[in-house]
Amino acid sequence: MRGLGDTDLIWLLWIRFEFMAGRPRIVVVGLGYVGLPLAVALSRHFDVVGFDRDTARVAEVKDDRDTTGEVDAAVLEASSLEATADPAAIAGADVYIIAVPTPVDGASKPDLGAIAAACETVGAALSEGAIVVLESTVYPGVTERVCGPILERISGLASGRDFFLGYSPERINPGDREHTVERITKVVAGQTAEVTARLTAIYGAITNGNVFAAADIRTAEAAKVIENAQRDINIAFINEVTQIFGGMGISIHDVLEAARTKWNFLPFTPGLVGGHCIGVDPYYLAHAAQEAGLDPEIVLAGRRINDSMATYVADLIDGELEGASRILVLGLTFKENVRDLRNTKVIDIVRRLAALGHEVAVHDPLADAREAERAFGLALEPEIGDGFDCLVGCVAHAAYDGLAPQSALRPGGLVADVKGMWRGVTLPEGFRYWSL
Repeated sequence: MRGLGDTDLIWLLWIRFEFMAGRPRIVVVGLGYVGLPLAVALSRHFDVVGFDRDTARVAEVKDDRDTTGEVDAAVLEASSLEATADPAAIAGADVYIIAVPTPVDGASKPDLGAIAAACETVGAALSEGAIVVLESTVYPGVTERVCGPILERISGLASGRDFFLGYSPERINPGDREHTVERITKVVAGQTAEVTARLTAIYGAITNGNVFAAADIRTAEAAKVIENAQRDINIAFINEVTQIFGGMGISIHDVLEAARTKWNFLPFTPGLVGGHCIGVDPYYLAHAAQEAGLDPEIVLAGRRINDSMATYVADLIDGELEGASRILVLGLTFKENVRDLRNTKVIDIVRRLAALGHEVAVHDPLADAREAERAFGLALEPEIGDGFDCLVGCVAHAAYDGLAPQSALRPGGLVADVKGMWRGVTLPEGFRYWSL
C-alpha cells in the first residue's frame, strides 16, 4: 500500500476493522470484461451483487458461463456472486462500482451514454452514506462533473454530504492471466480522506494491500487516461518508422531485432491498434485537452498514424498481388488469444482489400460468429480451407501455432505475414512471402 499519510493510515485501520466486521454490501454495475472479474474477486471477501441490464448476460453468468473468456466456469460456480438484471435488487447497498464501456462516437468524441445510464440506475437505488465508485476510463472531471449531478438528480441526495464519490480505474487486459485484478496495483481516490481509506480497504482486500491512493479523483482519472495513450503513441512511432523503412526496402522486424540489443530500448512492435482501450482512450485525453483550450498534437498524431495502418497494410498486400485474388485473412479479434471484437482494425483490412476488388474470407477460431455477423455483416469461415491466392496473418492466435501457411494456398500463392508469425518458416519453392 502506498500514498497514504499518517492520518489516513489511522482511518484505514479503523475502516478495515469496521468493514471486515460488517461485510459491506457491494454492487458492481456492468458484468463485462472488467466488471465480472472484479465482482468475482470482491465476492471472496464481501457480499457482492453483479448488475447488468443485459438479461442474456445475467443468465449466462448465473449458468456459470462467461463468453468473454475472462472467468473460468469452475471459478464462477464456486463464487458467491449474485447476478441480477433487476434494478430493485440493488437498492440500499453500501458501495456501488460502475464498470461500463466508455467508447467514442462516429466523430471520435467521448460517448458517456453508458455511464449516464448506469448513474441513473444507481441513483434510483442510492441510500444515505453510500459510496459510488467509477472504474470506467474517462477524462478528468467526469466522476464529479458528470456522474455526481446525475446521481444527485435521480436520488435527491447531495454529493459529498449524503453520498460520496470515488474513482478506481480498471486495468483489465483481456486475455491476460498474469495481470489479473488480484495481482495489480489498484489506484484509488475518494471525495474525502475517509472515502479514500474505505476504498483502500475494499480494494486492498483483493490485491493483498497493493493499493495506491492518488492525490484526488481528477488525478486518478488523469493517470488512467494517459496509461493507454502512452502505449498508443509508442506504437504509433514504431508504425511510422515501419512505413519509413518499408519505403527504403528495410524490414522493420530486422531493425527491431538489432535495436532491442540496447538495454533501454522499448520493445514495441508494429501492427494494428484496436480494442476498447488503446484505440479509444487517447481520444478522451484529447477531448479533455481541447476543452481546456489546448491542442493535443502528439496524442492525435499517434491516433492518425495508428488508424491509418490498416489501409497502409492492405495497400501493400494489394501491390504484391496480380489482379483480383482470393484472400483468406486469419484472425479478426482485436488481439491474439481473446474473443473480443470491439474496435478491431482487422475489419478495416478486410474492407479495404474487398474495395480493391479482392474476394476476402475470414477465419478466427475464437471470435463469436454471430457477433461478427451482427457487427460487421461478415460470415466467418468454419475451417481454414485451401486454394487461396493469398493468406494474410493478422492475429497471432495460439491456435495458429504450427500452421503451415502454404497449406491454405494454391501453388505460387502469397503469405502476407502482418504479425511476423512465420518469419522463421521456410516456405516450399514457388510460394511467396511478404512482411512489414
